[in-house]
Amino acid sequence: MHCMETRILHGKITPQDLAEGLVAAFSRGNYRVQQIGSGEKISIQIATREWVSAGGQTALSVTLQQVEDGVSVQIGQQAWMGVAASLGLSALAALQNPWAIISRIDDIAQDIEHIQLTDAVWQTIETNARALGAGFELSERLRRLTCAYCQTANPVGESRCIACGAPLGSEQPKTCQFCGFVMKQSERICPNCRHTA
Repeated sequence: MHCMETRILHGKITPQDLAEGLVAAFSRGNYRVQQIGSGEKISIQIATREWVSAGGQTALSVTLQQVEDGVSVQIGQQAWMGVAASLGLSALAALQNPWAIISRIDDIAQDIEHIQLTDAVWQTIETNARALGAGFELSERLRRLTCAYCQTANPVGESRCIACGAPLGSEQPKTCQFCGFVMKQSERICPNCRHTA
C-alpha cells in the first residue's frame, strides 16, 4: 500500500530547482536516481541499488508540480501503518519464537531504510528550498488581502481595510507550519497533513 505525503513550498522556485538538488544528493552511494519529465511537472525516482546486500530494495517517487505560488511536492511512500505493521509483526513473531526474528531481518532493514530515505529526501528538499528563498511561509502574492467591500489590497495582518476601514480579521490567510498548505484563519487542524496549527 502506498500513500502520498504532500507539502507546498512558497516562493520563486521551480520543480527543476528541486529536481536538480535531489539528483545531486542521491546520485551516489547506495542510491540510483532517475528524472522523468521537465517543466511544470517532474517526477524523480530514487531507489537503493540492486547490489545492496541487506534490507532488500527500497524505492520512492517524488512528484514536483508547479503551483501558482511555488511548488507542490508529493512523496509516494510505503504507508506509515504498513511500516509499523511490518515492524509490529516482527516484534510479535519474536515474542512467540525468538528464532523467528531471523527470517524477518531483511524486512525490518528495508522498512527502516525506507523511513530514513523519506526523511532524507524531505530534508534535502527543504534545505534546497530555503537556499532559494522559498519555504512554508505565505508567498509574496498571498501577503496581500483584498478587501471584500472596496477591493483594495491590504497587507496581511491588518485588522481593518486601509482604504475603507472594513474589518479584515476573518479573511486573514495563514500556512501550516508543517506542510505549507494555505489555511483559513479559523482552521485549527491542517486539512492536508492533519497537524494542529
